[in-house]
Amino acid sequence: MVHVAVLRHGDYQQKSDTPSAHQLYGLNDEGRRQARAAADRIRDYQERHALELSPSIDTSSLLRGWETATEIVNNLGTGNRHRVESFDELAERCVGAAANLTVDEINQILAADPRIGEVPGNWKSDSDFCLPFIGAESLMMAGDRVAAHFLSRLSSLPDHADNHLKIFVVHGASFRHAAYRMGILAREQIRKLSMYYAEPLFFRFEQNGGLRKWTHLEGQWKPRTRVPASQQRLD
Repeated sequence: MVHVAVLRHGDYQQKSDTPSAHQLYGLNDEGRRQARAAADRIRDYQERHALELSPSIDTSSLLRGWETATEIVNNLGTGNRHRVESFDELAERCVGAAANLTVDEINQILAADPRIGEVPGNWKSDSDFCLPFIGAESLMMAGDRVAAHFLSRLSSLPDHADNHLKIFVVHGASFRHAAYRMGILAREQIRKLSMYYAEPLFFRFEQNGGLRKWTHLEGQWKPRTRVPASQQRLD
């Protein structure tokens, strides 16, 4: 059994009307403030449960994730005993060759290519749709990638890690789909829930042979409000 803190990165700079997937920008001032506040909440949880922090924080290799994790490490008050480790596997869903184009630009490309048939109008939020571009993946494919990373890292912890707290900094959409794959969320909850910026969700993870169990202990998912498909954000 190990305790796990999962949090979305903080608020960040973003090009308007552009899927957030692999944008290269970092946190804004509010995002840095959120990350520092997250360190306080993690420290409080750790102390209340008498836990030892795992020596590394796993984060996406995208800048906004790395900066969030770095702010947390710098504000946990643990000196140099903890480090940030970046992984491509924790990144948001990739739209492949269309990365960082606007939604209108992507739709124009889809319409202009005679090889591509009709695509869903809500393709940004369709869990199973994969854009027909080199390197693209569906949201569920991204969730599989993130879930595999979680299980690999947690399974590799030493047997005496029962009193450990492992921290992951993630992206909203890919983690929600991973949470479904890991049995944390039901499929219908993927569309209904999101994640607040830099607000930790705390879980207990138990593994007994091939049986795995996640228990949500603290922290709140963010209810998703209904917005037009054209205004939905991936992350």
